[in-house]
Amino acid sequence: MKQSFWSLGWQSLWRDVRSGDLRLLIVAVTLAVAALSAVGFFADRLQGGLQRDARQLLGGDAVIASDNPTPEVFVAKARALGLSMVTTLGFPTMARADDAKGGGSKLVALKVVEPGYPLRGKLMLATGIPSKDEAATGIPRPGEVWVDPSLLESLGVVRGDSLLLGDSRFTIGGVIALEPDRGAGFMNFSPRVMMRSSDVAATGLIQPASRLNYRLAVAGADEPVKTFVDWADKEVKDGANRAERGVRGVRVESLQTGRPEMSQTLDRANKFLSLVALLAALLSAVAVALAARAFAAKHLDDCAMLRVLGLSQRAIASSYTVEFALVGVFASALGVLLGFCVHYLFVALMAGLLNTALPAASLLPVALGMGMGLTLLLAFGLPPVLQLAQVPPLRVMRRDVGNLRPASMGVLAVGVLGFAALLLVASSDLTLGLIAVGGFAGAVLLFAAMSWLAVKLLRRSVSEQTAPRWLVLATRQIAARPAFAVVQVSALSVGMLALLLLVLLRTDLIGSWRRATPPDAPNRFVINVMPEQGPDFRAALAKGGVEKYDWYPMIRGRLIAINGRTVSPEDYTDERAKRLVDREFNLSHSATQPPHNEITAGAWTAEEAGAISVEVGIAKTLSLQLGDKLEFDMGGVQTQARITSLRKVDWSSMRANFFVLFPVDVLADVPSTFMTAFKAPATAGFDNALVRQFPNVTEVDMSSALNQVQRVLDQVIRAVEFLFGFTLAAGLVVLFAAVSATREERAQEYAVMRAVGAQASLLRQVQRAELAGVGLLAGFLASLVANAVGWALAHYVFEFEWTVSLWLPIWGALCGAVLALAAGWWGLRDVLRRPVVETLRRAAS
Repeated sequence: MKQSFWSLGWQSLWRDVRSGDLRLLIVAVTLAVAALSAVGFFADRLQGGLQRDARQLLGGDAVIASDNPTPEVFVAKARALGLSMVTTLGFPTMARADDAKGGGSKLVALKVVEPGYPLRGKLMLATGIPSKDEAATGIPRPGEVWVDPSLLESLGVVRGDSLLLGDSRFTIGGVIALEPDRGAGFMNFSPRVMMRSSDVAATGLIQPASRLNYRLAVAGADEPVKTFVDWADKEVKDGANRAERGVRGVRVESLQTGRPEMSQTLDRANKFLSLVALLAALLSAVAVALAARAFAAKHLDDCAMLRVLGLSQRAIASSYTVEFALVGVFASALGVLLGFCVHYLFVALMAGLLNTALPAASLLPVALGMGMGLTLLLAFGLPPVLQLAQVPPLRVMRRDVGNLRPASMGVLAVGVLGFAALLLVASSDLTLGLIAVGGFAGAVLLFAAMSWLAVKLLRRSVSEQTAPRWLVLATRQIAARPAFAVVQVSALSVGMLALLLLVLLRTDLIGSWRRATPPDAPNRFVINVMPEQGPDFRAALAKGGVEKYDWYPMIRGRLIAINGRTVSPEDYTDERAKRLVDREFNLSHSATQPPHNEITAGAWTAEEAGAISVEVGIAKTLSLQLGDKLEFDMGGVQTQARITSLRKVDWSSMRANFFVLFPVDVLADVPSTFMTAFKAPATAGFDNALVRQFPNVTEVDMSSALNQVQRVLDQVIRAVEFLFGFTLAAGLVVLFAAVSATREERAQEYAVMRAVGAQASLLRQVQRAELAGVGLLAGFLASLVANAVGWALAHYVFEFEWTVSLWLPIWGALCGAVLALAAGWWGLRDVLRRPVVETLRRAAS
């Protein structure tokens, strides 16, 4: 028989499509690619939207911040690249109410803006109805200021009243509801007052000693912005002639560098979206492998006949390769199209959470979907089908020869390598990809070994004399073909592992986000509380209903020596290190380790004299290590201490945090004040009464910044939950495929037992016992591995605490049994109702 393998491949494809033999395989690949593509399209657009919307937190695509007017070289570069520019100026000052309104004063964060502000995002003004805040159409008019609501309450003024700033009087013309580029600086938590740039000179507030913060925001297309940021970074870091070039004290801020409280959340969300794609790929591999095995089992007799007719093994293998490649292209394209349609459901569900429409998707999800579909099919679908080329011609006469064998080491290696490449491509984080690859590769080997051992023990543990008949038959069914049982248990275990990881990581990840900014997170900072005011101040908090609050002494100190060597800004090339050495630190002391600070090196020992604990970020910036001796000048008192521990501080926690802590309750002879952080009660007038009772303190309202962080966080969590739900549904379908893929084998076995007199009720018990046993074992094994892989992902990728659940193996086993029984009932419900003669005729044909 001479026929081109191309022609044979086309003929086989057409025949198998008409007969329905490729239906399960096409559905599996289509479902796999649809899941991956839907996640990919939505994640691609969501990340683009999040990055775009998060830029409003800077007020532009990038910002040049400095303590002096922005050097002209940066303005010229931005202009040359065609970027839009807006300059803002911020500094703390005192605002006063008119004497007719009580003449109260308040420390405010004054912000001077110019036309065109903001470049990104919208400045929202309050209308009196929270749900109907309106976008500002410009900036304050001459002689007018816009203010935060908290300032109105603090000073007892309303819109239209006068506000005195320096030598000028302004009219309060608007109330700020949302300021896009509020920033996370400590002074930015003070009530905001916004004026136009042409009014600032008349106030006389800018003096030679004023602490000013200039910010040049730029915006434009991605490529020019990237060029500008790269150039600005290089310009700022170039140590040659910094003073002469006017770039000393200049900082380049982007979303990643300028807003750490947001970049951590977005980074975690991006990693979780990548994990969803990885687990979808895992589930897809299981479905494709099972579908390919079922396809190959149906074609054993056909290939035996082709061998009898003289077709070579090479021609058969080549023809099936052509057929599977064509199926892969078609199913992958169909999956990409379906995924593109499905992702619009996510977009519709996200309506209202984003201010504007999501950007269009790139072509990356299309390429990734097509590549993954073909990789899945060739790595997991083709190996069992290629065994058809080795079917001996003798099978035409003897049906007991030429059956499919367990995958050889070569085939297994191809599958594992293909899957590893698939996971690494889908992963946007190398650590995440390596943990997933290593974890699941180890899991497959563990599942296979443990299920093999379980099958061996099962046969010995069930007594044929004392055990119920249905249990004996179910045990024989499993033990008669141990390789088949191992494959089925391993497939179910891998699917359960993916689902359990999704459930556990989604729950703990969202929990860690919520704990970082919980509903009772502090929204007020109060500083400059004098030691003698402490008891009365804490009593005032208690009277107002504030029960939980941070309370720390605050000491101003300057680092003057490290290991006996005097330090100065000139000792460092890093600009942040220069600023840290050149200014005073906020130091504190407490014998109790702050609960939101994790010790990463050394040990915290309460009441250890001459010891300090340093935050890991500042230790890295200043090149500090455990055991280094630091000397501080604190109000004229020089103190030496040795670094005994390093702490990881979560700056997004909105808690009282310090770079340096002394682990003692009392620090003698050092001047200090106290600071507190708390959640303000909803009682009207609480803030005003507190400030009137203690007029020397400075109260910092963090509500606006906290609401901004929470708004983006809620959006990210909503997106994560939608993606989780979709992939969870895909995983359940894969579990159904894992159980129903053995429909014909089970039908033949039950038909033989019914032919020799077995009752249908007994066979139903056997079927349920077999499915429940396989599900229990799969769920138990998957739970054990899920705890291990989940811990690694939580610790090394997502960076949150992972609590190992001792109940998880029990719940996992029960869920596995329930899912296996449900999938078995749906997929095998007609097996016992099919006539015996029909089943036996199918087996013989």
